[in-house]
Amino acid sequence: MYDVVLLTLGSERDASGGACGSGGACGGSATAHGNDAGSTARQSNADATTHGSDTGSTAHGSNAGADATAGDAAGACASGDRDGGKAGERCDTPRVPVLACADALTARGARVETVTARSDAEIDEVLARFDGAPRPDGLTWPDPDSKVRLVVASASDAQLRAVVRRLVRRYAPPPSRRPDDLPGNRTVPDLPPIGVLPLDPARSSTHRDLAAQLGLPRDPAAVAAAVLDGTPRRLDLLRNDGGSVTLDGVLVGAADDSGRPLHWRGRVEVDDAVLSNGDDPLLACAIGNAGGYARLDDVALLGSPDPTDGLVEVAVAVPVVTRTALGRKRVRLEVRRARGRATSVLPREGKVPFLDDGAEGELGRKRSWWTEPGAWAVWVS
Repeated sequence: MYDVVLLTLGSERDASGGACGSGGACGGSATAHGNDAGSTARQSNADATTHGSDTGSTAHGSNAGADATAGDAAGACASGDRDGGKAGERCDTPRVPVLACADALTARGARVETVTARSDAEIDEVLARFDGAPRPDGLTWPDPDSKVRLVVASASDAQLRAVVRRLVRRYAPPPSRRPDDLPGNRTVPDLPPIGVLPLDPARSSTHRDLAAQLGLPRDPAAVAAAVLDGTPRRLDLLRNDGGSVTLDGVLVGAADDSGRPLHWRGRVEVDDAVLSNGDDPLLACAIGNAGGYARLDDVALLGSPDPTDGLVEVAVAVPVVTRTALGRKRVRLEVRRARGRATSVLPREGKVPFLDDGAEGELGRKRSWWTEPGAWAVWVS
């Protein structure tokens, strides 16, 4: 039977930002368990589908550097005695879904350990259990036959991304030591599969998290069954030259205090296709591995992003002013799309806010994303 690690990302009670995964400045613990834009806008079909060159194998950038965004791993600890009066007191009690999943795994004979990680180093300690045997080339490589299973209890896609980011940092070889057994269209090997345990109930809002998009179970017992009896479903991963990864997608754009999108300018490229040369006013740019950012209000930005097709889908929303026969101005929204292996965004005027798998940041210089086909995997029934 398998050893299963149930990993939860926690935060210091008084830590500002609670940013595990953003510098490793918080503490941690481990406990054993049992056996232990506008509704009137009109869309145009300015699609440009491209398949371009294999930029992913040469645009890998550096593995160094954490995200500039904060809060990737905060907010996952349980409600409990948070007011004990001690500065820096931690919340160590696992949340109810974690305990229920652990009980279901234990009932099936699995040896289960629950771990609350509050730093990159503590996440890495868990991931080290998936290392394979030493290789002649000295690279750290995942064990394809590991008897250890990993379940990530995530309160957000950003938390799940924080774990995958550490997997990439652990197993991606330096460009100068690229081994012959690494697929030609990848910069990382097949990462160990992850069981996803959503800590939020099924969402009733319009935004669907990655687990919902993939049709993954949310019930703790069903998650346990998928981990023990299921099969890995391999999914594409986006890496970027800022040292991070994207599982779902990115939305680049600014808004005013009322939430109305603001114009910004930037050059947006997908392989050899140019969606904006930097002169057009843009309301938004969506970069989709999956469909979490496929819509902006009532406007469809992305068509049908597929996290298994080896391509990234990108769209920009451009307001276009026209005049009626009576000379009145009308504004419609033109959506330009393209698919390819890689994409880049270069802001022309200062910094532009963005959301990347739900984590906030600001883009002030060119950033490139590229696909890693089938690089990561989830356990499915």
